[in-house]
Amino acid sequence: MLIRDVMTESVVSAHPGTAVREVAELMRERNVGSVVLVRDGAPVGFVTDRDLVLSVLADARDAEESAEHHASAPVVTAEPGMGVEEAAELMVRHGIRRLPVLDAGRVTGIVTLDDLAARTGDLELAHHMTSQVTRAALPGFYFHQRGE
Repeated sequence: MLIRDVMTESVVSAHPGTAVREVAELMRERNVGSVVLVRDGAPVGFVTDRDLVLSVLADARDAEESAEHHASAPVVTAEPGMGVEEAAELMVRHGIRRLPVLDAGRVTGIVTLDDLAARTGDLELAHHMTSQVTRAALPGFYFHQRGE
């Protein structure tokens, strides 16, 4: 199965200079947890709802700051012809749950961990990916010194 078979084609995007408040509003309006920052059709950053909470709200930053200052970059991406297993390994290796899909350098879709779990029907793959991505994202939780 290929990424093009499981990806969502409508991707919420914004210009890197967009205020973080506007990005949060976009997330609310479109009911998504992430926005791809795009310049000239190419992804230059990736902002998640978690990024906004941890780097804007928790640090009491100005809501009018540019989203690019709170984005992950460079953006890890997939291609439509990539196999879902390869995309899953890419997500695990980078500890990410969302993967923008590029075709000829332009964002054409996005695939999430949930997409792979729900659309492939492969519960073993979904469980493996979820546990591996969570471990990569929260290493201190899984690898802390016990008894200290």
